[in-house]
Amino acid sequence: MTATDQQGYQTQLDEKVERLTALLSPFNAPDLSVFPSQPTHYRMRAEFRVWHEGDDLFHIMFNQETKEKYRVDSFPPACKTINDAMALLLEEVRPNEALRKKLFQIDYLSALSGELVISLLYHRQLDENWEQAARELKTKLEAHFPKVNIIGRARKQKLIINDDFVIERLPVNGKEFIFKHIENSFTQPNAEVNCKMIEWALDCVKPLSGDLLEMYCGAGNFSLPLALHFDNVVGTEIAKPSVQAAQFNIEQNQLNNVKIVRLAAEEFTQAMKGERTFSRLEGIDLNTYNFTTVLVDPPRAGLDEDSLRMIQDYDNIVYISCNPETLAQNLELLSETHIVAQSALFDQFPFTHHIEAGVLLTRKS
Repeated sequence: MTATDQQGYQTQLDEKVERLTALLSPFNAPDLSVFPSQPTHYRMRAEFRVWHEGDDLFHIMFNQETKEKYRVDSFPPACKTINDAMALLLEEVRPNEALRKKLFQIDYLSALSGELVISLLYHRQLDENWEQAARELKTKLEAHFPKVNIIGRARKQKLIINDDFVIERLPVNGKEFIFKHIENSFTQPNAEVNCKMIEWALDCVKPLSGDLLEMYCGAGNFSLPLALHFDNVVGTEIAKPSVQAAQFNIEQNQLNNVKIVRLAAEEFTQAMKGERTFSRLEGIDLNTYNFTTVLVDPPRAGLDEDSLRMIQDYDNIVYISCNPETLAQNLELLSETHIVAQSALFDQFPFTHHIEAGVLLTRKS
């Protein structure tokens, strides 16, 4: 990384800080805590189309402005594990008809642990020849990586060679947390910045006590580390694979004070209000919890009004946002009852317009 490159990274980060500061200024937010990324090799996921040209084939991407395709032999945003795998994989696929025939896309999922899931997508049905070739491919790649999983996808077909997940090991405040990250399920793409997000959330809740409610908890990215601080944690998540991964993660991290419930945020809001009962809450009496704090990490659309009204009942709100515009819209309502006590910018996506933000809200006295 040259000094010019570093200056270019700092310039784009400064622009994001300015933009987020402006969005939070109507709410008297304190100065942002800023958590930069590595300018390169930060992404744990990458997807490429495959272009066939005679006996050759290679990864391609498309220019977002011109829509023109361009060849990709290396991809600086992706972690080094993915970059190393890209070249090694194509060396094996090019001469192998069973692997290359009608291959149109390759997806990579990696982890700080060095494990890999490589998904090969086809415009044809896969047979025993493909499966045998994929097993041989896995063996060859595992000479270079700790563990490689191969997935073949075609219409109404998914063949898994070994597993469809990686096991991630995240260092958070000197402690290692184990997470199962499943192919095609949501995970934070920038692992190092994700660790900083978790550490920031832990710092926010240091003076707090009682129980934590987390909505949109995914596979427990925040729930599990924060369980070491709170008496109990209840997380809600609608995606079944994420809920299953969360249960695995709870066991692997030897936590006995975390419960994950497969409910949408809107459904959980109805349950908290006593408007509906859900069999998926069987054995969980929400009235026995002392929820003092709620953590939300919603999709880009933010929270609906009913969910916003519900979380206003809690003294402390940790709001992680992948869309600062909808965060600002949600704060218009939340600021009626709460103040912004802390704010942060996490540069999950360098050199893009995307901003990951965090605010801690505390009830007005």
